[in-house]
Amino acid sequence: MVWTWRFEKADGTETSPAVEPEEFTTQGDAESWIGEVWKELLDGGAEQVTLFEDDTQIYVMSLRAAAES
Repeated sequence: MVWTWRFEKADGTETSPAVEPEEFTTQGDAESWIGEVWKELLDGGAEQVTLFEDDTQIYVMSLRAAAES
């Protein structure tokens, strides 16, 4: 299993991330990483991220909502 993130603008189109991601071996590792860099990603133009396990979409998360919390 490989866990990866896709970085998207508010309209859902894919964008290049401000911080280069890696492939993660666990969901927890992927989520920890996004928790550490989400502000940089948001500042770099990503509005939301989608988590995948291999080719299966797990969920979509707004980075803007995290900033408003």
